[in-house]
Amino acid sequence: MDQLQQLENIGVHILREAYANFKNLGMLWSIGKDSTVLLHLARKAFFGHVPFPLIHIDTSYKIPEMIDYRDRLTKEWGLTMIVGKNVDALHARETYPDDKLTRVQCCQALKADALKNTLSGRWKRWRFNHGTDQYEVDTNREAFTGVIVGVRADEEGSRSKERYFSPRDRQSEWDIGDQPPEFWNQYKTDFAPGTHVRIHPLLDWTELNVWEYIEREEIPMVSLYFNQGDGKRYRSLGCAPCTSPVDSDARNVHEIIEELRTGKFKDIAERSGREQDKEDGGGLETLRRDGYM
Repeated sequence: MDQLQQLENIGVHILREAYANFKNLGMLWSIGKDSTVLLHLARKAFFGHVPFPLIHIDTSYKIPEMIDYRDRLTKEWGLTMIVGKNVDALHARETYPDDKLTRVQCCQALKADALKNTLSGRWKRWRFNHGTDQYEVDTNREAFTGVIVGVRADEEGSRSKERYFSPRDRQSEWDIGDQPPEFWNQYKTDFAPGTHVRIHPLLDWTELNVWEYIEREEIPMVSLYFNQGDGKRYRSLGCAPCTSPVDSDARNVHEIIEELRTGKFKDIAERSGREQDKEDGGGLETLRRDGYM
């Protein structure tokens, strides 16, 4: 059995364990490569059906191609989609693009706070109605007890401290020093009442594994990952004001894999184009302790 098949088997097993053990389960979908691979694994694990809602935290500043891609796959694959937004911050124009917050503070408001509100039951349901976006507010939904996330340990430092099943408290806050041990494929899924659990089926995947799996499974990707003729492409996707492309001639999945195999980005962090990471050296871990993805 090759490495990709082993990783797929572990991911499918984790997804099924999560579904069997958590009553109110959702899965974050950021539209990026990792969470789209995770979505593909979920469809494999449950025979073409995703038995829990997808959650997209929309800051209103995502690159337009990302939203177009989200809407298209949601329709084509018949997905149940929940869109969470920090409407209060957006209406008050309390954001980085409005010069009211730093990038890290903006991520806290539009991502971490929006996510925590959504997981607690304060969210907006999104669906297509004859091709037209329709939003309905539902403030009575029971809070999510488990959320599946496309986190990889190799992507950045704080994520290397995660577990496959990683507990948070009632406010989704993360105590890094209080994580359960995971040995020999034995996972803790029995937590105290009120515990919120993040589930990470891709934890041991690498960036190269992800792209090799995308090629093998022919998973459709948003076009931003590929050079469109300007010598640049995005390696990591986020909000338009805070995300920059990298220099690259890769026009398809195979060429991205070749770049990674030849070490083109050996000394360049995968999230090097994410400006909020640069603003505060400990900012991402600080955000993640407080509920960020």
